[in-house]
Amino acid sequence: MTSKILTLASELKELGSKWQTLSIYEKFEQLVVGVLTTVIAIIIAFATWQLLFHTLNLVESHLVNPADSQIFQGLFGMVLTVLIALEFKHTLLVVRHHRRAIVQVRSVVLVALLSLVRRFIILDLYQTTASLIAALAGASLALGIVFWVVSNCEEPQEVEAQE
Repeated sequence: MTSKILTLASELKELGSKWQTLSIYEKFEQLVVGVLTTVIAIIIAFATWQLLFHTLNLVESHLVNPADSQIFQGLFGMVLTVLIALEFKHTLLVVRHHRRAIVQVRSVVLVALLSLVRRFIILDLYQTTASLIAALAGASLALGIVFWVVSNCEEPQEVEAQE
């Protein structure tokens, strides 16, 4: 596989050359993916800015204390929010460039797992009921199993495609 650096100009040129061959629905799909990608990129930029601003404020006010778990939970929650948005944007870019199905189950399950991990990190154990923790654990286990099954189902197809 060749690695190609994608610039905005090259993406627009490539889309322009393929635009005439696309069906009306494929054109609509490409427009929606483009709009969603732009919106998510803006959200990622704002979330990253807020993370940096919040972290600098904490350092400046000397509130970064390794013993204070609430501050670290908040910071890691913000980091995972940015990572979840990046993964979602990556999923859209894969759809745009590889012309795969609009939503792949593996990507959706991965974003859901990342969201659950974020929820576990920001969870206040003193305020949370055991039933909520059990429900989140059950959801994590179910999503993990689905991710494993979907990953195992896709591997034989990828091996056949390479041969």
